[in-house]
Amino acid sequence: MPFKKTPQKFSAAIKAVEIGTGDKKTVLGGEGVMPLYSFDGPIENAPKVGVEIVDTGLEGEAKGIQEFYAGCTTPAEMAAKAATMEGADFIALRLESADPNGANASVEDCVATAKAVSEATDLPLVIMGCKNNEKDAQLFDKCSEALAGKNILVLAAKEENYKGVAAAAGLAYNQKIGTESAVDINLAKQLNVLVTQMGVKGENVIMNPGTAAAGYGFEYVVSTLERIRLAALGQDDTTLQMPVITPVASETWGVKESMASEEDMPEWGSRDDRGVDMEVATAVAVLAAGSNAVILRHPQSVATVSKLVKELI
Repeated sequence: MPFKKTPQKFSAAIKAVEIGTGDKKTVLGGEGVMPLYSFDGPIENAPKVGVEIVDTGLEGEAKGIQEFYAGCTTPAEMAAKAATMEGADFIALRLESADPNGANASVEDCVATAKAVSEATDLPLVIMGCKNNEKDAQLFDKCSEALAGKNILVLAAKEENYKGVAAAAGLAYNQKIGTESAVDINLAKQLNVLVTQMGVKGENVIMNPGTAAAGYGFEYVVSTLERIRLAALGQDDTTLQMPVITPVASETWGVKESMASEEDMPEWGSRDDRGVDMEVATAVAVLAAGSNAVILRHPQSVATVSKLVKELI
C-alpha cells in the first residue's frame, strides 16, 4: 500500500517583518509551517543569511576572512565588500569598539561608522551593540535617529534596557526592534510582551532567543527554538509569532575549536576549516529548529548555508 503523507496544517503563522528599503529590502518570517517544511505548505520568505562585520577591524580573524577583505581599511569598505559575498542577504554591523571595557569609542564615532556603512551598501542593515546594556541603549538611540528612513534592525533590546531601546528605535524612529533573551521560552515571551505593551507593533519585532555554538549546551538552544515555534503555530501564541534571528558568528568564532591556532593545535587541522565547520553546523541546526535568519562571518559559510537554503525551499 503506497504511503500517503498528510500535510501538517496550522491556522496561525509567523509574522512577516521587512527590513531595509528599495530593491534589496528583505522579509523575515511569514510562514505557516514548521521550519524548512516546504513540503507541508509554501514558504514565501526563505531563511536569510547576513554577513557580520566588526568595527574594530580584522585583527585575530581567520585567514580566509582576512583574505576576503584584503585592502579594506574601514568598516564601510568592509561592508561594500561583504555585499558582494555569494549568498549575502543583509549586513550586520557590530559596534564592538563602543565597549567601555575596550576601546570605549564615543557614541558619535560609532554613529558616524554606522552612517558610512549604510551609505556603502544598499543591502538591509542590522546594527549590533557591544554587549554593554547602557552603552548599547545609547548607540541604538542615536543610530536609529541618524539612519531614520533606512528601516534598520537594532539588535537587541534586553530586559535591562528594553524601555530606552523600544522608545527610541521602535517608537520615535520607526526602526525594527530585536528582542534578546537567554535561551528560555518564558523569558523570550515576557520580553516580547513588555516591548509590545510599550506600543511597538508585533510586526516590527524580531526575536533573538539566544544561541550557543554547536556542542556547547546546544541541545537546549534547539529545544527552546522548537518550543517557540510549536507554541506560535500550534497554540496560536501571538507573543511568540515574531520571526527569529540568530547571531551565529559571534558564538562560533569565540570557541576554542575556532580560535586555536594551527601552531598550537596542529592535530586539529586548518583553523579556517574548523571555524567554517562550526559556523555551518550551528547555522543549519538553528535554521532547522526555527530561526528565520542567521548572521555569519566567513564567506565560505555564507555561501554554503545560502546554497543549502535555496535547495531546500
